[in-house]
Amino acid sequence: MLGIHCEAGALTGIGFLASGCIVSPPRDAFAKEVCAQLTAYFDDANFQFDLPLNLSGTEHQLKVWRALRDIPCGQVQTYGELAAALHSSPRAVGQACGNNPLPIVIPCHRVVSKAGMGGFMHRVDSGALNIKHWLLSHERH
Repeated sequence: MLGIHCEAGALTGIGFLASGCIVSPPRDAFAKEVCAQLTAYFDDANFQFDLPLNLSGTEHQLKVWRALRDIPCGQVQTYGELAAALHSSPRAVGQACGNNPLPIVIPCHRVVSKAGMGGFMHRVDSGALNIKHWLLSHERH
């Protein structure tokens, strides 16, 4: 289950909610559009999001988040590959991925370690990695 946060007609946050959370329906037309586009992605992984985003982060984080949007659906890059392209370090790229406020729309799940899945949302527990694995599997079909 996902929660969204919108401000002034822009998407500012997406969060994975714990089971049992009480979910409120979208409060305005923009929130309904965000939900409709997320549903469209879950119906078809090739769906292209077209939403105004309001991102707040460091210059490096913004650079990484822009680069994540260029990784094609169904493909992955390693932290090292992305770091080399951005003249950064794999650890700094991983930190930016973990701080991504808009998972799915900014597909940080498409970045993996050279030896496996890597982390997701600054976590390596089975819950987070199960989400990452599901998203990658969804996009490969």
